[in-house]
Amino acid sequence: MKFLTLACALLTLSLTGCIGAPVALTPQTEQRLEAQAPIRFLLTFDDGPSASGYNNPSRSVIADLAHNPVLPGIKAVFFLQTEAARSGGSSRGRKTMEREHVAGHILAFHTATAFHTNHRWLNDAELERTLTEGAADIASITGTPPALVRPPFWNYDKRTFAAYQRHGMQVLLTDLSANDGKIWGFNGSPRRRANLYRQLSLVRERIALGELPTVAGVIPVVVTFHDINRYTARHMQEYLQILMDSAHVNGLNTAVEPFYTDTTQLQQAALARTVKVASEPVHLPGVWNWVWDADSR
Repeated sequence: MKFLTLACALLTLSLTGCIGAPVALTPQTEQRLEAQAPIRFLLTFDDGPSASGYNNPSRSVIADLAHNPVLPGIKAVFFLQTEAARSGGSSRGRKTMEREHVAGHILAFHTATAFHTNHRWLNDAELERTLTEGAADIASITGTPPALVRPPFWNYDKRTFAAYQRHGMQVLLTDLSANDGKIWGFNGSPRRRANLYRQLSLVRERIALGELPTVAGVIPVVVTFHDINRYTARHMQEYLQILMDSAHVNGLNTAVEPFYTDTTQLQQAALARTVKVASEPVHLPGVWNWVWDADSR
């Protein structure tokens, strides 16, 4: 009931479109940024793959990552619902997962429950079963179990975190969120540009203080979308340009390749950005940090 109340509050806030202005770039921050490496956006997608037979949004996203005017051949991390009927639990969903793998994207674990269920709600046996099943689903396509997990609702505790680690999975959260988790009903994002400008300005402050790691000469900035959101799929190429514009507006230098195009480098960067211990303080965009405090681990 508590989590349901929080979810309703989050939905209300998301629909109001109340987004603050970007944090002003001060001369001190600008000077500190000069000592930092350029950034590279690390794209991730949650809740897929879509099982739709009509203009499949997941497949549209795959196509736009491969062919776009910003940087062709972008590789991303897809956090999958491997057993949901409208996602990886369907034959079309599995075929889409295969397409993602063949295209050089990383298949990672989100959940293997029938619905988008919070792992903290599962008892030990259910959690173990779904982790085992989900890892096997992905390994059947890639040949290896997934190394990355993103808990549904970003929510984990010491028990679930330890279970992920037993299965060789490391938790990857995010720096930026497109706020596109609304899949049905009104799933648009009319303030998508202002949202990403604002969020990146907050991340920029952390970059200036040296809080984000440098990996192979660049600072990976993790971005989250939902590839089963049709609005996201229709605007994917625009989102890529918005990210580039966001970096410029916030005084951040991007790498020569501003997105990852090499799967091995993508994997290394993602692992470097994972949560190392369950008690580690985390920074999540929007109101999610308030949820973490309200629904303490």
